[in-house]
Formats: sequence, structure tokens, C-alpha cells
Amino acid sequence: MAGLHPINSANATSPYGDLSRQEFYDNHHIIHHESTFAAPSTDSTLFTQSWRPAPPAAPLRGAIAMLHGYLGESGWLFELTAVAFARLGFHAVSLDLPGHGRSSGPRGHLPCFSHVVSDCISFFNSSFGSELPLFLYGESLGGAISVLIAAEQKLKWRGVVLNGPMCGLSRRIKPPWPLELLLPAVAVVAPRWRVWVTGNPIEASYKVGWKRDLARGSPAAQKSEYAPAATAREMLRLCEEVGRRGREVEAAMLVVHGGEDAVCEVEAAERLYGTAASRDKKMVVLPEAWHLLVGESEETVEMGFGLIFQWVVERANGRLTVI
Repeated sequence: MAGLHPINSANATSPYGDLSRQEFYDNHHIIHHESTFAAPSTDSTLFTQSWRPAPPAAPLRGAIAMLHGYLGESGWLFELTAVAFARLGFHAVSLDLPGHGRSSGPRGHLPCFSHVVSDCISFFNSSFGSELPLFLYGESLGGAISVLIAAEQKLKWRGVVLNGPMCGLSRRIKPPWPLELLLPAVAVVAPRWRVWVTGNPIEASYKVGWKRDLARGSPAAQKSEYAPAATAREMLRLCEEVGRRGREVEAAMLVVHGGEDAVCEVEAAERLYGTAASRDKKMVVLPEAWHLLVGESEETVEMGFGLIFQWVVERANGRLTVI
């Protein structure tokens, strides 16, 4: 499934290349919709988006719920993957997490993760009926949230795709010792204090320089690329919860991870893969890839996303061929 990811038509200033946003959708024969969702658990107003094939089109293959990573958003670079899924015949739906993109909340602040998971479940429940095969797709932080959603809703999802999931933070991204030990206290006293770590998460996520610049050029980009203390604490707690509950995931699972990911530990993802109850599961480590697959070279993007798209299409069609 080569040539399917629109990132390879982007440039350093726009994910849509030389086209306007609407021209981009028209060029890919996509219907795009924006809305908001009143999230009860986090008391947030979440910005939401959806993408689906424009008529005339074949019947939908399935629906896919998509969750972005920390410092990300449902639009800009992330939506290019949603458009790719829509071109393959899927109804793709996503949201901006609280404190991200166009959703409400202090910038970069992640509320209690169990409340975030609850609100994501509520939104996705309101977005899809039961007539289509349903899939979860999560990158980084969104991958960790996807694991907990799949553990909570065992019978709902036909498959879960985890792209560089946040199962464990690398030492470059974790707060240095002894700050990691003191983080719970710091989070209470100064919850919005930004935790400086040795590795910058944006610098460590995008291997190709112009894509890093493009990510930072988003109108909704965060001014600070370091997490507040309360958010750093929640991320560590979230990783622990993924480690505990990953074994409850029964849906088909595909894990794709960069072998040189300096943000999220590949070893933690391997542990999740090993313990998951899924009878149909596969893990692919791309040897020289960094954290975000969309930030790789054109060749690696096509190889990695080609695996993802093929895996989802086969399971939507009821074929469980090994990739």
C-alpha cells in the first residue's frame, strides 16, 4: 500500500503542501467535519473532527477512533493519517485532548488520566454505531489511553493500533533523579511548574528536520515543550496503569515502535505486547526510526504506515492474514 500517506506531499510550512486546507480535502475526496464535545469527567470542551470518503464512494469498511500524543492535536500533522484512513474507506474520528489544540484547559496540562479515558470513551460511544467494525489508533500518549480504553471495552473494538505507545518514558524524557522521586509533592505545591528534562520531546520525536519545524509551525502549537509537574506525574502514573492493565486487552493488537525512540521505551512496549491477552497480535520494531513515524523519511513512512494500513484493512474485511 505504497504512496498512501499525505505527509509525503507536505512541505516545511504546511501539511497540505501547496493547497489550501479545503483544496487538500477535495483533492483526496474527503468530507471533513468539526464540532465540540462537552466532556463530563474533565469538565472540558473538547474540539473534535471527523473525516470520511466523499460520495460517490463504496460502503465504509469500518470506523477508527484516533488519539494524538502529548503536545499534539487532532489536526495539522496528525490529521494526515486520518485522511489516509478515510481514503481507504474508513470513518475516522478524533479529538484534541484537554489542554491541547483547540480544546479547553491550561496548555499542556493533562487532567487525571482516568477522567481523560472516561471522556474519550464517552465521545467515541457517541460517534459510532454498532454496524461497522471499530478500531482504535493511538500515538504516544494516545497509545497509552487507547490501551486503557481497549481494556475497559473488551468487546467493542475489533483492533487496536499502537504507534510508539507511551508504555514507559525513556530516561531522557523522565524528570531527573531525585526530582522524579519528589514529583508527587512538587505536583501538589506547584502543579503548573514546567519540568525541564535533558531531552526535548519535539527534538527527539521528529527525525527529519523540516517535519520538526512543521510541527512547531502549527497555529495550535504549545509555547512550552516541557510538561507541567502535575502532567509529568500523571504520565508516570499512566505508564504504570498501562503496565498493570495491558494484560486485559483482548482485541487484535498491532504495535509499531521506533528502534531508536528516545521518548518512549521500546522495552516497555514489548512487555505490553507480551502480556496482552490478544490472540491476534503483532509487534514491529523499525530499527532506525525515532518516536513519531510521521517524522521519518519518506521510505520509512511508507513502510511503517503501509504495515498499519494493511493490518487494519485486513481485519476490517475479516481476513487475519499475517503481514
